[in-house]
Amino acid sequence: MQLPTQIFAATRPINLHLSFDRLAGLVRDVLGADPRAGQAFLFHNARLSHVKLLWHDGTGYRILYKRLDRGRYRVPLPVPADAQRVEVTARELELILEGLDRALLRDARRSTRAR
Repeated sequence: MQLPTQIFAATRPINLHLSFDRLAGLVRDVLGADPRAGQAFLFHNARLSHVKLLWHDGTGYRILYKRLDRGRYRVPLPVPADAQRVEVTARELELILEGLDRALLRDARRSTRAR
């Protein structure tokens, strides 16, 4: 399974009971993007215990849904107050999905920007 190279994380929590079409609608209406354009979109719940990643692979939508056994996701990094989404790198997504802490995410962001 190949993930898109461009990944956006929503900055506000959503109801993760939503599925393919409703999440695609949020991408269009709230995040201001085309859900079929080849990017992935990461959503989280208010408790930061669950995340969903939505993307269109050219033939249909895919969802990756993950719940931590304990702890909370660190989603996303600090962003401007009015931002609806923030772009994250594949490495940052990997760290988010592993449930690692904000300091590691910050270090990952610095190292990818320095390249």
